[in-house]
Amino acid sequence: MDAKDFVEIDGSYLEGGGQVLRNALSLSCILGKPVRVVKIRANRPKPGLSHQHLHGLNLLRDIANADVVGNTLLSTEVEFTPRSIGGDTYHVDTQTAASITLIYQMALPVLLFAGRPSRLYVSGGTNVAFAPQVEYMEQVLLPNLKHFGVGFDLQVQQYGFYPSGKGSCQLDVQPVEKLLAGQFLDFGHLQLVSGVAFCAGRLPRTIATDMQQTAQREIHRLWPHQMCSIEAVKHLPEKARQNGAGILMTAHTSGGCVLGSATLGEKRVDGRLLGSDASCQLVEYIRKEICVDAHMQDQLIIYMALAVGRSSMRTGPLTNHTRTAIHVAEQLTGVQFDVEVESSGQTLVTCEGLGQLNRML
Repeated sequence: MDAKDFVEIDGSYLEGGGQVLRNALSLSCILGKPVRVVKIRANRPKPGLSHQHLHGLNLLRDIANADVVGNTLLSTEVEFTPRSIGGDTYHVDTQTAASITLIYQMALPVLLFAGRPSRLYVSGGTNVAFAPQVEYMEQVLLPNLKHFGVGFDLQVQQYGFYPSGKGSCQLDVQPVEKLLAGQFLDFGHLQLVSGVAFCAGRLPRTIATDMQQTAQREIHRLWPHQMCSIEAVKHLPEKARQNGAGILMTAHTSGGCVLGSATLGEKRVDGRLLGSDASCQLVEYIRKEICVDAHMQDQLIIYMALAVGRSSMRTGPLTNHTRTAIHVAEQLTGVQFDVEVESSGQTLVTCEGLGQLNRML
């Protein structure tokens, strides 16, 4: 294909990580636009495609029946030419602890524009560093995407942690005719704090209990009468064979906002510290009455760009992930995002969406 037919995306922009690649390829599939992504993950210690990115790229190749150049491990340049989006059953086995949720993050928006329902099995890590935990995808991403008229069903068959992974999930996606404009503007008042604190493998259940009690104590210290329900779970051996621990906390408001905060244990697991870190982050969101948490910001950008009508979200300071997502979306869709820091210190992000319709339905 002639060079001028590709939209070239600079993979070193801002945070220079894998998100440029993920968003560029997802939008390429949906819009039917060939892309060339250069300088992939240029700002990372090991630039180029990692296992996770390579598996995601090859998955989108299969979903969109695309021609691909550069889909090899550590490749720093990829050319991707999509054809049509097929709804089907797909299987990805990373054979590592590569993040399952980041692979789903690439595929989900694409499968929404397929011609029929899809099922996607992925094996890898369900709860790994520098990626959304699987509980966050279920309990925070899903309710936020409902604002766009989007739903999915996610089942965890096996939990998997670093370094060996071996987790597995099933994602079922129903296609949509279009995405509705999402509005995330009214915090209202806090109604409920919920969550799950878990441990697995040889780690004692007391770690989950320490996370639970510390997190609940912090919420009740600030709001003594606030309903706060955090479940402490020790995963059964058939659901999680390896050592792992973490906590997800969610805040639900009368304005329909669902905010999340998660922490993950590493080599030395201190349940009290993990519970404290998660609750302190969630408390900050609640106090500032923002509608979209720092880890949800960037995930909503692609949906805002494609929706029919004007989407708006009120959030905190924009992360580099979000600024990167906006940059890629503007380059590929031609839409314009408006970012305004309000007198309250909140950040208002608005976008008149492209109004993309599902060509396959």
